[in-house]
Amino acid sequence: MPTRAIKSIFYTRFHPEKGSHVLHQVPPGSIVPSPLPSALPSPLVHFPSIAPYLIPTQQFTDRLLTFVASRHRVIGYPVCIRQQNKYERNEFIFNFAVVVSESETDWGRFGEVVRKLGRLCRGLEEQGGFLSGDEEEDGGKVYALCEMVAEDLNVYGECMIPIDDSNTINLKLFPTRPPPPPIVAHQVPLLTISLSSLQTPISSDLTLNRILPFINGIHSISRIAQLADTDLSLTRRAVQHLVYYGCLVLLDVFSFSAIYAPTAEISGFVVDDEIKDECLRYIRVPSLRIAESTTSHEAESARRESVASPTSETPTAVHKPSSENDEPQGPDHMTLIQLYTSLRQGQQLKSWVLQNTSNLRGIDVRRLITFGIIKGFLYRVHKYAIATTSALPPAPPTSLATSTANLRDEESATATVRGGHGTHHAHTHHNSTAGQPTAQHPTFSIHRPSTVSINPPFQAHTTVEEGGSAEHERENALPLLKYLDGMHCFDQICTELGLAEKVLEGKVRGMGEGLGVIVQR
Repeated sequence: MPTRAIKSIFYTRFHPEKGSHVLHQVPPGSIVPSPLPSALPSPLVHFPSIAPYLIPTQQFTDRLLTFVASRHRVIGYPVCIRQQNKYERNEFIFNFAVVVSESETDWGRFGEVVRKLGRLCRGLEEQGGFLSGDEEEDGGKVYALCEMVAEDLNVYGECMIPIDDSNTINLKLFPTRPPPPPIVAHQVPLLTISLSSLQTPISSDLTLNRILPFINGIHSISRIAQLADTDLSLTRRAVQHLVYYGCLVLLDVFSFSAIYAPTAEISGFVVDDEIKDECLRYIRVPSLRIAESTTSHEAESARRESVASPTSETPTAVHKPSSENDEPQGPDHMTLIQLYTSLRQGQQLKSWVLQNTSNLRGIDVRRLITFGIIKGFLYRVHKYAIATTSALPPAPPTSLATSTANLRDEESATATVRGGHGTHHAHTHHNSTAGQPTAQHPTFSIHRPSTVSINPPFQAHTTVEEGGSAEHERENALPLLKYLDGMHCFDQICTELGLAEKVLEGKVRGMGEGLGVIVQR
């Protein structure tokens, strides 16, 4: 690392007579004063004040400890080895610590190196007494180890130090990556590395190996899980690992009915020739040459003309002259600028393609839009649905079962008085009972008309159908309600509910005028 982030590395142990004692430090004089000519004029930290944290009590051993002193951060991993009849006081406590600047934001990577170094030295000590057998303060294997670790990590960010014929210390500084964003099913993963350059199999993860062939920048995560026959949650986790290590980026679903517009970063694209050259290499596709023979209709016309004219030769095929000059030229920088800047709000991509057909020759439209999204000078306008009321579509006044029961009661009542005068008497009796609640407060039950009524009998069936359709609309509205808060885009709703965009838009607009609103942002 050119910045030389490691200011010092030192080895300290608990001496039975001297207590906490620094045996080796690189560079000299960085922790305790040193008489060497190359020593620092003053220590970076005051060792007596930090000694209790470097050689702590036993409950804090085998843990990564970090603290700040004198504008420097000290990172240590104290180790305690307990073994009777080998050490004085039957235990051996040591610590390899690293000193970095307090302003170092990514200090976590040094903690992993210190942790690994402490565990490796513990194994070396338990195997052959690597640390306890080397008590020289001016040199020795342990001092050489500290010197090589500090130099190699500062210069190369990694080190490989052979200890003996069977042991080697390998350390590497890995940058601390930010946690990946939440992975949702409607996102489209696009690989940023070439899989052909990697060894096969790429990973021992079965899910990852199954989904990699379907990651092409077109399929969404939900669709990839279906094609690979894998669980959606496992697929999302595998994609999350690839995002964490920078192997792919996540995009929106590409659609010709979507709206794309440039951002403020489009000015950087206009003045940067390198990024325009990169864009040309990415979006250019081989031009489709016109077929050597014309269409079947043109060939048939040419054949008929040759038959009508006996002096003309009969052509076997109608060829179009081809030359290098006829080959359509690829897009240039000005064409790219014109295409990107012509995208605007309120215009669907399919309309934009129809308006720029001549300039899009030899260009992959999907890659053209994808390149702008990846570089950040294009953005997609999403659709969101908002419900202005939380009320559901009204349910039918009474259930179908209740209405059917009332219908059966009317049928049985009519059947008991079937006859000439009996039927008329029952009908007049029903109309004459004005004091009954059913006459004063008519319900929405389905009543079958009497045998002498002139009303058509299909009114009951019409009421049943209307109630059923209202109930059906209510059931269809229930899954949509949680998405109508303006926080879920159409891509997410369509993916999770399995609906087409036109169907979803029709359902939202069918809620009634002013009840469901579609916004674009």
